[in-house]
Amino acid sequence: MWIEHDNALTRTFRFPDFKAAFAFMTDVAEAAEQLDHHPWWANEYSTVEFRLRTHDAGNTVTKRDHRLAEAIDELATKHGAVVK
Repeated sequence: MWIEHDNALTRTFRFPDFKAAFAFMTDVAEAAEQLDHHPWWANEYSTVEFRLRTHDAGNTVTKRDHRLAEAIDELATKHGAVVK
């Protein structure tokens, strides 16, 4: 579940290995381009962390963030993520 914290939606995913995490990030990059909304993220080995907020709306959470979060969730399931 995404958590709203400090004016951002946050969530962390863990994958079986780095290769799965990287494939997931590649797919998220494509989805972000399609939605024209790009996340802040960090990756260390098999863990990917996100913070979503809309800069044009004063760094607050908007519908754009929720749409991207839904797309990320679908992709995480596809890539075998375990929610951390």
